[in-house]
Amino acid sequence: MASLSVKLPLTLSSIDGFTMNKSFSSLIKQNLKAICLTNPGERVMEPQFGAGIQTFLFAGFSEGVPAQINSAIREQVKTYLPIINIEDLIITEAPEYNRLEIQIRYSIPTLNVKDLLQFTI
Repeated sequence: MASLSVKLPLTLSSIDGFTMNKSFSSLIKQNLKAICLTNPGERVMEPQFGAGIQTFLFAGFSEGVPAQINSAIREQVKTYLPIINIEDLIITEAPEYNRLEIQIRYSIPTLNVKDLLQFTI
């Protein structure tokens, strides 16, 4: 099967040289994670790209932080990845560890796929 993109983080593969995304659903999941973890201004030629959630990590865990993160992710997805629908977005704060846990349940209607992206920063 043809490859769509390099899978991140980069890992070696004896078949393709690097591990590759070979399905649209895995590519979309990787792109969603990139939107979340990229800060605006980091992506060349796309200065508005990225939800910038890492900037909230040391923001003091005030009451409005989860709502701001939620809004930032949803706006970026609407702009840069409109093929998906976010079904649920859960942000769990662990201020004693300066950590945020993000869970995004989403669907890709054109592929008839539902998936979950979760990560910790």
